[in-house]
Amino acid sequence: MRVVVQRVNKAKVTLRQAQGKPEKVVGEIKKGFLVLVGFRRGDTEEQVNILADKLTKLRVMADSEDKMNLSLNEAGGSVLVVSQFTLYADTSGGNRPSFIDAEDPSKARILYDLFVAKLRQNDIKVETGSFGDYMKIETEIDGPVTILYEN
Repeated sequence: MRVVVQRVNKAKVTLRQAQGKPEKVVGEIKKGFLVLVGFRRGDTEEQVNILADKLTKLRVMADSEDKMNLSLNEAGGSVLVVSQFTLYADTSGGNRPSFIDAEDPSKARILYDLFVAKLRQNDIKVETGSFGDYMKIETEIDGPVTILYEN
């Protein structure tokens, strides 16, 4: 399981609609984290729980002295979670990536839903992208602060 966490001032996910219709916003936050999450074949619920807990406790939000000292809850932030199987791209065989290490979409969906549920159980305000769909992400990265977790 890989998780890329970016501290943001705002982030929004939209989906393309049928021709002639406006894009549909499916998730949007102000201050908080944009979280890109990918699952590898064989990832477990235990790994999901561990990383959700780590993310909950991550202290990279600015305090009153502009130091990275607060957790998301302490800072009143939210999370926008977006599934991203491309985090398991393997380019060792050439220029076209292979995604053979990425989890099967049906199994990844279960782990993704569990990750979102665990964050919510930890009193995190969570918005999501649209699992498996082509998405457009707009974000304003703050810092920049980017943290990579792998479990």
